[in-house]
Amino acid sequence: MVFRIVAIAPHRLATTISGVALTLGLAACAQQQTPTTTATPGAGATPTGTTSTPVAAAPSRLNLAQPVSLTGAGASFPAPLYQRWFSDFNKANPNVQINYQSIGSGAGVEQFTAGTVDFGASDVAMTDEEIAKVKQGVMLLPMTAGSIVIAYNLPDVAELKLPRDVYVDIFQGKITKWNDPRIAAANPGVNLPDQQISVVHRSDGSGTTGVFTKHLSAVSPDWKSKIGEGKTVSWPTSPTFVGAKGNEGVTAQVLQTTGAIGYVEYGYAKQNNVKFAALQNKAGNFVLPTDESAAQTLASVTLPANMRAFIDDPDGAQSYPIVTYTWLLAYRQYPNAAKAQAMEAMIEYGLTEGQKVAGELGYVPLPPNVVQQVAAAADAISPEYKIAVAAATPATLPGTTATPGATPTSPTGTTATPGASLTSPDATATPGTAPLSPDTATPAATPTPPAATP
Repeated sequence: MVFRIVAIAPHRLATTISGVALTLGLAACAQQQTPTTTATPGAGATPTGTTSTPVAAAPSRLNLAQPVSLTGAGASFPAPLYQRWFSDFNKANPNVQINYQSIGSGAGVEQFTAGTVDFGASDVAMTDEEIAKVKQGVMLLPMTAGSIVIAYNLPDVAELKLPRDVYVDIFQGKITKWNDPRIAAANPGVNLPDQQISVVHRSDGSGTTGVFTKHLSAVSPDWKSKIGEGKTVSWPTSPTFVGAKGNEGVTAQVLQTTGAIGYVEYGYAKQNNVKFAALQNKAGNFVLPTDESAAQTLASVTLPANMRAFIDDPDGAQSYPIVTYTWLLAYRQYPNAAKAQAMEAMIEYGLTEGQKVAGELGYVPLPPNVVQQVAAAADAISPEYKIAVAAATPATLPGTTATPGATPTSPTGTTATPGASLTSPDATATPGTAPLSPDTATPAATPTPPAATP
């Protein structure tokens, strides 16, 4: 039995297409068997039957008398990682089929609240008001963390630094040209073009947008009062502002538009060779997203008992400024006992074997004490299954080993070449067609799904 993951694209397509987001999840793994997936009509960004040497499945403690199907929907941010997890989990548990739709955090929370899925996913933790609407009860389980990068498409600009006030004003429509004096001042010697900035933002309800705008609100009182924060916000109506659906859609739009800038989860940029800027943090240093800089950010925040933590503007000399946990949304009560067991086993896999591959795909492994906290909470889902995770080592931080190919930021805040130095060395180009952007009839450039190495 196979799993299915479907990413919803901006335009309906007549055929299955090779896409942006979820194929990225295969990013760093060259010998992994990729299960064949199917595209829902109108869905894009779906992998199409790539094959390679299968990985031996680890023994499973899950004993189900009958096949079980789990459905989930929500954030595109963790979708590549979830794809890898669900594929590998299915190898060890052929009786469990997992179907996850990458439709954005907002729509995912709606479906989870309505009870039309078995689990949801969101990059912004549910509010008390949202939780109160779920009659089965809610568990908010952070499963991984990741950085949000500001990606750009300037062929002749290998490295770019963006001060805090500058990137706020770009996304507010106050800075409109790449050779603006304020951008030039932060990038001496860089040949910035006399070109209009095309700003790409999410068109759907998005946890990535929620995290990004929460950070911008913390950085800029003007942004907070005029635009604010949330899964959806009122972006400037300028023709230079373009909406795209999902992290996959924004990635594709930036790739196909010279002069574009947009915000996406780090793994999407990394696996598709999209350049991204070094951002100025609270301490005044320009920092690229690495395992080390993201770990410093996570270390600045203590996860509370309810596991809702928001990191809007972290302290730390080398903290990357935009990092978030991403949550799996589980019910406290599952009427179907087999589904409850499968949910616990799936969560256990993500907390154990799943954390080992997070760095390969551009995500930040959870600190061991957080793994313990999540496991203890999730173990209440099924009385017939006991989650087993390794003992926590609080002194251990995630990301103490940099992602292969990553160049960490120096203590003085100098930057490496974004996109180029942080690209998987195993990446290979394959032809394909990306989903159409919602604001153009021109097919988007295809972010290439690299092969992955377990």
